[in-house]
Amino acid sequence: MAALDTAALSRLRWRCTRRAMLEMDLLLGEFLEKEFSSLAPEEQAAFVELADCEDMKLWPWISGREACEDTRLASVVAMLRRRLDGAHTRNGAA
Repeated sequence: MAALDTAALSRLRWRCTRRAMLEMDLLLGEFLEKEFSSLAPEEQAAFVELADCEDMKLWPWISGREACEDTRLASVVAMLRRRLDGAHTRNGAA
């Protein structure tokens, strides 16, 4: 994946922070700001694809309720799940 230009990055940021679920807004937005630039090109492409998924499809993967069977997306889903688990730990959730 080629580096995103400013306009494409702005569109991605909008898709990550204007979700149906507040949890997804926070998780995807933070991941975009803190992790996206350090991802390999294939992982960046997977994240962009995940950002286009509906929350009702994406949340079960990230929360661990369902396995992500798509091998192209699974590694980024795992990163998002670790970030979510870390957020729960920091906030005192089980």
